[in-house]
Amino acid sequence: MAEEKKRVGAGFGVMILRDGKVLLGKRHDDPEKASSELHGEGTWTMPGGKMEFHETFEDMAYRETLEETGLHVNKNTLKIISITNDMVPDNHYITIGFLCEDVEGEPQVMEPDEITRRERFPLDNLPSPLYRSSEKVLKNYLAGTIYKH
Repeated sequence: MAEEKKRVGAGFGVMILRDGKVLLGKRHDDPEKASSELHGEGTWTMPGGKMEFHETFEDMAYRETLEETGLHVNKNTLKIISITNDMVPDNHYITIGFLCEDVEGEPQVMEPDEITRRERFPLDNLPSPLYRSSEKVLKNYLAGTIYKH
């Protein structure tokens, strides 16, 4: 049987910024529960996920942020701030980073089997370890660049 051809996936992260603090979630330490094809167990991550077929950038950011945090994103104010090329031996994703400063509601842990808690952190005092894609989005934002290889 021929080996299945691997393909690049499309994903995204939403940097929710309020009062100079970014909202992050702690991924479960158990790799089976962390639900990350890029191996992010035990890391801090932004809300995000995979793009679905025929989904707009704004719709995917709204959908995943609501599903993961209970927050309602104002889709009209989303800004693309980063594009990353994330590769590990068994997966490859192009990740689009959004900045969102206009949300309604208070953040919650909506998927406790994957994300164990949510906290806001100052941009100059981020937790460690950060999820690979989220770290790249934050670095690009802080450097004022969209893409850096």
